[in-house]
Order: sequence, then structure tokens, then C-alpha cells
Amino acid sequence: MGTRPAPIRINDPADERIAEFVSIRERDLTGRTNRFIAEGTVVLNAVLAAGAKARFSFDKLFILEKRLAGLEGLLQQLPAEVPVYTANRQVMDQVTGFAMHRGVLAVGRHSPPANLETFLAGLPDKSLLLACIGIANHDNMGSIFRNAGVFGADGVVIDQTSCDPLYRKSIRVSVGAALRVPFCRTDNATRMVQMLQNAGFEVYGLSPAGSADIANLQPKDKVALIVGTEGPGLGPEILEIAHTARIPQAPGMDSLNVATATGVALWQMATQMGRLN
Repeated sequence: MGTRPAPIRINDPADERIAEFVSIRERDLTGRTNRFIAEGTVVLNAVLAAGAKARFSFDKLFILEKRLAGLEGLLQQLPAEVPVYTANRQVMDQVTGFAMHRGVLAVGRHSPPANLETFLAGLPDKSLLLACIGIANHDNMGSIFRNAGVFGADGVVIDQTSCDPLYRKSIRVSVGAALRVPFCRTDNATRMVQMLQNAGFEVYGLSPAGSADIANLQPKDKVALIVGTEGPGLGPEILEIAHTARIPQAPGMDSLNVATATGVALWQMATQMGRLN
């Protein structure tokens, strides 16, 4: 790691060195060469705890000056070449465009797998996987990743129509799980299902009209659960090539929220596979 240089004080909100943090409520770095903005100490811990296996790295940090003393031990774990900028409350709020109560921001970078085939090859022989198709709401995506982390999923596969789990709000809602649970993006949802099947996964599409009660499934070593967008759910082209499963519910309601359904389904599969304490 080397000896860390002292934090660099920022007095001018227009300083180009912290340009990535300007008005972060109105814009985000997602989609720009795998860079993202994250906030809070949970994010710092999630990345640093991964050590040599980290899929993420930090480009720079921007920290409220009053938070520095309490974060000294954590900041010492950063590589010496990662700059830490600091400012008082007035300057930081002017930069971000709102009151930054957490006072901890980072620009990070994701090093994704080359492709889905590489991603699947790196999973353990006994795997529980989640696949997302058309998840466009960042709150739902964050909650889905939180569920995946809590229930021990080995990874998440995301199609091209889904939003980015590294959007600032998604990371926050996931409580850092978006930086802990491995994920991969893929361009074609139908091809994704076929590749999962070719890799030995039992693939189940979750749908209120699913043919099997999820409580009755007897999962084998490799299981992939697929969830679709709010409202329409999974399309017929997916339901035709995958097994289907439903979560029983009382009459009178349309369906569960996709994040809630993901949590129920992951809990059921993880329990059946003996993955929970």
C-alpha cells in the first residue's frame, strides 16, 4: 500500500479535481467505462474487504473534513496513489448540490468479466444464480442485490434492458451488496437462458402463472432464478424455454413486487440447497 499522503483540501467548489462529484443527484457516472459514484462507509468497507479478489477499485475519494478522524484507519487501507480530497460542509454541499449527511463519496471502477461464458465458468460447482430481465427501477435493482447478498447467491446476470446496479441509488439501497455480489451483463436475454442451461443450470422463470409451486421444487446443484420487469413480468419467449415457478399468494392481488418476490424465491432455494445458517 505504501504511506498515504495527507488528504488534499478543496476550497473552491469549481475545482476540476472533484468535478465527478458535482450535482450528483442530477447525473451519474454509470455507463461511462464502468465507472460509478458511491457514498458511505459501507461502500468503502465492501471494496476494501475484498482485497486481492476485488472487482472494484477507487479512483478518488471526497470526504467531509469532520469525518476524516473517524475514517483514518479505513483510509490507510487505500493504495497510496488514490487521492483523498476533503472540504468543509459548505463547500461539499455546493459541490454535490444537496446536504451530504454521510460525508463520504467515492469514484470507483468496475472490472467486469469479459463475457457471460467467462462469468459462468468462474462460479462454484454448486451455484445459486439470479438473472434479471427488464428491471428498470433502481430501487428494485438495489433491493434485488441486497436479497442476493443476504441469501447467498453466487452471482447475478443482468440483461441489456435492465438498469445499472452501480447507479448511486442502487448501490445505496443494496447496502453495498451491489459491490459484493458478482454480476455480469449480457446483450440477449434468450441467449442468456440458453447459456445457463448449457452450463448445467436448472433455470426457473418466476411468474404468477408458473407451473410449479416454488415450495415444491427440489433443486439440484446449479439453479438459476429469472425475474422480469414490474407489471408485464417475463415475456413468452423466456417462459417457453425455461421451467416456470410461482409463489403462492392469497386471491385478490395481482402479484408481488419483483424485489419482494426475488427475496422469497431466493430464501426458498437457499434453504433447500442448505446454504443458510
